[in-house]
Amino acid sequence: MAQPPKPPLPPFTLESAKKKVKAAEDAWNTCNPAIVAMAYSPDSKWRNRDEFFEGRDAIQSFLTTKWQKELQYKLMKELWCYQGNRISVRFEYEYHDHDGQWWRAHGNEHWEFNEQGYMVRRDMSANDYKIVEADRRYK
Repeated sequence: MAQPPKPPLPPFTLESAKKKVKAAEDAWNTCNPAIVAMAYSPDSKWRNRDEFFEGRDAIQSFLTTKWQKELQYKLMKELWCYQGNRISVRFEYEYHDHDGQWWRAHGNEHWEFNEQGYMVRRDMSANDYKIVEADRRYK
């Protein structure tokens, strides 16, 4: 069954790329794997740091595990560049673990979209470091 379009659609303009990034930020900040997974094509290919997987079920499983470990997760995404059906973003997010240690991650993502506006490829690199709660930027 064909899926309905997921605007904004490529090719991206500055305005539509910013909207796509903001929609992703808002979805990820729900910490709801089912909501987030629907932005990706059923066969979407992911690289998340050193993990490689494919498909919405794998995405949803990955995110479920992620947010069971990364508590009070808060994300900021910023458009870095765009062209045609591709967008790159920089991001920061903060969370604490089950021991109460706060962390901040900095990274980059490269996204590729199909003509219906679903992400078919996500390539992510990031680094994490410890912070104290008083140094949080995102609440």
